[in-house]
Amino acid sequence: MFVLRSVQPKDQKDLFYLSELMNFINLPADEEIIRHKIESSVKSFKRPSSKLFENYYIFVLEDYNNGHILGVSMIHAQHGTEYEPHFYLTVGQEAKFSQTINTGFVHGTLKLGLDTNGPTEIGGLILNPDFRGHHEKLGKQLSFVRFLFMAIHPEKFKPMIHSELMPPFDKNGKSPLWEAIGRRFMNMNYQEADVLSRNNKEFILSLFPSENIYQTLLPMEAREAIGKVGKETEPVKRMLESIGFKYTHEVDPFDGGPHFRCPLKEIKPIKEKLSGTLVSHHTFESEKSMSALVALDQKENDFFAIKTQLQVHPNGEISIDPLVIDELKLNLPMKITAIPFP
Repeated sequence: MFVLRSVQPKDQKDLFYLSELMNFINLPADEEIIRHKIESSVKSFKRPSSKLFENYYIFVLEDYNNGHILGVSMIHAQHGTEYEPHFYLTVGQEAKFSQTINTGFVHGTLKLGLDTNGPTEIGGLILNPDFRGHHEKLGKQLSFVRFLFMAIHPEKFKPMIHSELMPPFDKNGKSPLWEAIGRRFMNMNYQEADVLSRNNKEFILSLFPSENIYQTLLPMEAREAIGKVGKETEPVKRMLESIGFKYTHEVDPFDGGPHFRCPLKEIKPIKEKLSGTLVSHHTFESEKSMSALVALDQKENDFFAIKTQLQVHPNGEISIDPLVIDELKLNLPMKITAIPFP
């Protein structure tokens, strides 16, 4: 059985192990940074700040049988403030025409922009590579658990939800757009710039070109990376589009990865949220049930959820697979909130 819950200090060792499997921007292989992230998340779940940008929520996927953490996902309640703006490149066009030679061109452009009152950002989804392609759709569970939490607590987040996707990188693991623009103006590699930007974004505004950048002046590899996603990110893009997210025609100024957004109230699983009382006295009929992510009260965790089959009865009461009730030793009846899980 797999469960989804809020991160706890005891998870630090497992999260550090995950961070060493690959080079993750949101989970660097640094025990001190991971410890700080966990502490911030625990505080956000227990006592969220009125300043939304201070609230970070980390969810973990746990193998309930052995306690191992297999994945993680995150929500930043507000990405973009006066102190740390949300930077982006607007992907646009500019038409040029000469009457003298009766010739015109439409040039693709990139222009730096910033937002000091940014949206809620979902990100940081990491799954142990050994569990990719699992029949329980573990990656999708990690993604959807964030929508379940937002469905329960919409007041903790901004009206707009934002997601930044990873673009394709070259065979050497480098960002073609960064090599074409960022390195030329900032004199550092992509990884160095990313680490610096976590704590100080002043250098972006000071050094990055402030006027239109014409895509025709960039190498073909850089132009082809703008607004595109890498092969491993294609399923994430399709999933976001299927639940209401749309490409904003804005990209990351470092690597050209596309930005997607959707109003919180328009996200499909949030619109389809259901709440009710989970009871044990109804006969559970699997053929009349639906797959769902269900948030359950569990005193050991500030947030706890599980994917299971759920049945809504004519009187509005809800039942789930009795095996789940037995294994989790649930004390029923219990008020629950759930979202459909496709």
